Amino acid sequence: MPMTATNWMIEIEFKIHGLGHLHGDGMAIWLTEERAKPGKVFGHTDNFNGLGIFIDTYKNSRPGVVFPYVMAMLGNSSVSYDQDHDGKDNEMAGCSARGIRGTDTVPKKIRMTYYQDTSLKVELQYKAENEWTECFETEAFKLPQTAYLGFSAHTGELTDNHDIISVNSYNLHMRQNTGSSRSSDRGSKAQAKPYNPGGDKERGSWRWFLLKIVLLAIVVVGGYVGYTMYRASNRGSRF
Repeated sequence: MPMTATNWMIEIEFKIHGLGHLHGDGMAIWLTEERAKPGKVFGHTDNFNGLGIFIDTYKNSRPGVVFPYVMAMLGNSSVSYDQDHDGKDNEMAGCSARGIRGTDTVPKKIRMTYYQDTSLKVELQYKAENEWTECFETEAFKLPQTAYLGFSAHTGELTDNHDIISVNSYNLHMRQNTGSSRSSDRGSKAQAKPYNPGGDKERGSWRWFLLKIVLLAIVVVGGYVGYTMYRASNRGSRF
């Protein structure tokens, strides 16, 4: 699905689960210049141009980091993913998210809020329903003008299930705010509008329909009043 909005919010509900104690490798969310193609980076091709958000459930070689681990990578078509060190050399920002994999009753969600001139904020819901934990917030960066939203997953020699349950995307319109600092932008309010093609057309059709009903009612009432006055006038003339 192509994303053409300058500022947007995407909220995804997913579930990573499976049997046994060995599982991996994880899943990824992509916003790239080209449509997704199969490859070795969480099931997606390497050397991509755009943004990758990785939910890594298997630790290869990254001492001191608790897994599962969520991280962002910005690709420019030439940089390869650091497979040997779980993306350490590519990481823009990230956080540990122990408990994001599993089948408990808490719906697992990720929410990405992007302002081209400000930041990308990633939040997670996995501890409790309607409780969002900020994972990270980056500095400003630009994505390709048209970025394709996609998903991929990879298990390697292990097994696991990676389910995408729902995806909701919104265009964001930031209200004007004085000051150009990042902190002042963060404090400004945004309005989220879900993509709804034809919505204005439907509202316009309803307005026109109601207007026609009102006009018809006026004509009927006017005709009835005129007819009543005409009958009364005829009766008066006979006497």
